Amino acid sequence: MVDPYVFVRPLLHRLDPETAHEWTLRALEAGLVPPQPAGDDPVLGVELFGRRLSNPIGLAAGFDKNARVFGRMYRHGFSFVEVGGVTPLPQAGNPRPRVFRLPEDRGVINRMGFPNDGAQTVERRIRAGTASGMLGINLATGAQCADPVEDFVDLVGRFNGLADYLTLDISCPNTENGQVFLQPERLRELLVRLRAVPFAAQRPRLLAKLSPDVDAARVEALVGVLLDANIDGIIVSNTTSERPELRARTRDERGGLSGQPLFRASTALLAHVAHITGGRIPLVGVGGVTSGADAYAKIRAGASAVQIYTSLIYAGTALVTRIKRDLAALLQRDGFASVAAAVGIP
Repeated sequence: MVDPYVFVRPLLHRLDPETAHEWTLRALEAGLVPPQPAGDDPVLGVELFGRRLSNPIGLAAGFDKNARVFGRMYRHGFSFVEVGGVTPLPQAGNPRPRVFRLPEDRGVINRMGFPNDGAQTVERRIRAGTASGMLGINLATGAQCADPVEDFVDLVGRFNGLADYLTLDISCPNTENGQVFLQPERLRELLVRLRAVPFAAQRPRLLAKLSPDVDAARVEALVGVLLDANIDGIIVSNTTSERPELRARTRDERGGLSGQPLFRASTALLAHVAHITGGRIPLVGVGGVTSGADAYAKIRAGASAVQIYTSLIYAGTALVTRIKRDLAALLQRDGFASVAAAVGIP
């Protein structure tokens, strides 16, 4: 089967990254992107946050910030989709240009600053749409909000009946309030406030997303606070402000680095968090997954599922099918009857 993205990518990559992304969303909305083959190898089935999924591959936050195409993305091989980040009020984000491809490194630097249409519009779109797989919503505090705790309380209250899980994005490097809750006491304050939110009968699972730029002692403190508050899961990790050796001319742009250059640091953090949590809660691995082997490494480092986004910019949605095929082969090669059997096995 010929992958049409091979022909489309050169055209998209001649455009500014945000313009290219907008045209991608429009093509998805119009049904112009061919779906991926249906059906997954049974070895890929997983239980995650109370749902049985046919595979462990999810779409990370940032691709569908405003819930425009979430319902369509399940047709492209994902078993779960995370929309957002969403802030209570619409915001424009940081000035453009604010997204930079690093093609030689298969990475991206962004300093978007959570531009989005706001919680009311995103809620309306989710209510009008259909999620045929698991749905998550990434929640973020407003860039200039005076009380970041109140932002999260408002968002959790608004969305708690609309998704399978809600992610507290407490580690974005691109806004003034994006990392307030990387202070353990502030995080504890937030989680105490969230306990008082009246949840819907079908309570969504609550997750937190960690940064790879935090030292080991701080990670242990933050994870301890999350476990004490009975968090339902942790996503590891967000983008990084660090710069490993990079070749692209855009390597020195300010912002969060994602994609292949993030793989090593995010996987090391994942293994560290898995060691701290000891299997008590599910972990979702994200950062630099470009192949089935990468997904397998995340799983063996402790992830129950993985997410991708940046790699789609370079490989298109056919990558999802290749990751699943190769992951199934690796599991079977090593004698694992399921994804769960491989989680955290060195």
